[in-house]
Amino acid sequence: MIDLSGKVALVTGASRGIGAAVAQMLAGRGADIVINYRSKVSRAEEIATNIGAMGRRVLLVQADITNESEVGEMMQSIGTHFARLDLLVLNASGGLEKDKSANYAMDLNLTAQERLVDLAVPWMQSGGRIVFVTSHLAHFYGRKPVYELYEPVAASKYAGEQALRARIPQLMDSGISLAVVSGDLIEGTITPKLMERSNRGLINQRREQAGSLPSVEDFASAIVDTCANSSLSSGATVFVGSTEW
Repeated sequence: MIDLSGKVALVTGASRGIGAAVAQMLAGRGADIVINYRSKVSRAEEIATNIGAMGRRVLLVQADITNESEVGEMMQSIGTHFARLDLLVLNASGGLEKDKSANYAMDLNLTAQERLVDLAVPWMQSGGRIVFVTSHLAHFYGRKPVYELYEPVAASKYAGEQALRARIPQLMDSGISLAVVSGDLIEGTITPKLMERSNRGLINQRREQAGSLPSVEDFASAIVDTCANSSLSSGATVFVGSTEW
């Protein structure tokens, strides 16, 4: 297991689910953690307490990543507390929310991701890594079928991934690499549950088709390994779960 002591990692959407698991696993490997959350403050505080109990430094920052000023303040706070950033895990995403505008998926999964990278890079060191977290449905968008409800999310996350890949030469000039971690439907996470509401039996159908579905721990572990694996070339994609459907 690669030791990440001395590294500072920002995990977006780290108050629950995959993001919370990633933040705690990174801390378990020695990294200091910036926990970004949008609204679940009590959950975020619980994760921060767990990380602090490991003896790691932890910074808790509320910021809606679609809000430019809030993200700017978050990055300034990271600069004040740590003066550096080594790992940026772009975990926060969405697009199935009913109370958002028609452009929300693109705002969140494309525009916000580009802005996060642009604002984070000045704090990042040579040898730093950005990890973009996505789904197979989004990564293979345009090449494989997508559930109708998930279409806006898949299209926007695909656009976000391609936009970040286009930055690889520029990032490499600063010694920063980009890696993508793509997952099948993840057991117990919110997105499959929301999709199940309009397509009863979807999760079981996919589980039978794939043989099994990754757990939150499986997916989070792959993300953390990707953060730590310096042998991965920039632009590498790590797949978790079956890519056949």
